Amino acid sequence: MDDKALMASLEETLGGGNPLHGGDFLRTWDHPVNTLRAVADTARALKAVYGAGGSCKIFDSGLAVSIFRDQSTRTRFSFASAANLLGLVPSDLDEGKSQIAHGETVRETANMISFMTETIGIRDDMFIGEGHKYMAEVAEAVDEGHREGVLAQRPSVINLQCDEDHPTQSMADLLHLQATFGSLEALRGKKLAMTWAYSPSYGKPLSVPQGIIALMTRFGMDVTLAHPEGYGLLPDTIDVCQRHAKESGGSFTQVHDMGEAFRDADIVYPKSWAPFQVMEERTKLLRGGRGDEVAALEQDALAANAKHRSWETTEELMAATRGGEALYMHCLPADITGVSCEEGEVAASVFERYRLRTYHEASWKPLVIAAMMLLTRCEKPLEVLANLASRGVARRPA
Repeated sequence: MDDKALMASLEETLGGGNPLHGGDFLRTWDHPVNTLRAVADTARALKAVYGAGGSCKIFDSGLAVSIFRDQSTRTRFSFASAANLLGLVPSDLDEGKSQIAHGETVRETANMISFMTETIGIRDDMFIGEGHKYMAEVAEAVDEGHREGVLAQRPSVINLQCDEDHPTQSMADLLHLQATFGSLEALRGKKLAMTWAYSPSYGKPLSVPQGIIALMTRFGMDVTLAHPEGYGLLPDTIDVCQRHAKESGGSFTQVHDMGEAFRDADIVYPKSWAPFQVMEERTKLLRGGRGDEVAALEQDALAANAKHRSWETTEELMAATRGGEALYMHCLPADITGVSCEEGEVAASVFERYRLRTYHEASWKPLVIAAMMLLTRCEKPLEVLANLASRGVARRPA
């Protein structure tokens, strides 16, 4: 799609307005499909300017504050890259060096970090019932701060992964699919297998598989969720997927057989996660001051995982996909058998064949985050993007 067609698509999806302006991006299912298309188009427009050597800086000053309550490589650097791309200064809140340990409340922290801040990115994914709640509390706090004149502007809040959704990952995955198959419309009727896979580690969040099935069912895809008995996702998310599939004309199916999910699939996304009941129990133990019991819970979870070592993406399983050439996807890092672990999610030969494509998949994330920043901060994104494309400012000296 050329630049004019891309801008025309963005104008159509925005419908003469920008519903994200002044708001947040917490879950994909909080927004209509056209808003998601606008995020995708904006990311592609930024990629075009950057790829041509142009500057995408739209801010003269301001902070982009990140709060990572879990470990991260791709998302942490993607957030910093996105902030820098647009001209913001990334600043990471290290809670261990803050006054939070001394009783500083969420409302206080949110306002103290926001005096000259344009956007706040948060990762809080390990505790069921807590991550999304925390992000909503930060959003309410900056609402109050701006309303009461404490803050000159109300920064946007962007979900960098919570207990329910990982929208920057799933939107990056959607853009990877769009680039692979040619358009979002071409995804209609494609079979995507989102399957659990064996991992020798414990406690991987549910938000990646939940984010994938909740988003891809909105684009008319035939989504199959596969996992062993007892490894189900949050019931509310399943309800969302069923509704999305009905609205889009796609389908949503649940099975307990990895081979069945892979059969005739166009896309496979094998990824380990912890059962939500286990994650719920972990949260209860930690909340109740019973952290000493978590180790036993983890050992039980690892023993349960070990019963399903056969849930590995093998050459045999890939051969059963459509034409034997399904697109393999992963949010990374993958547990690669014989490479990063003795037994894992994917055979080394399969992963190596798709390795560079998973890097391309990941490369969309900083652009997605930048698109969310731009759309939540700029009332007239079409004008902003048109100016970036036409002004001819180079991002590096000749």
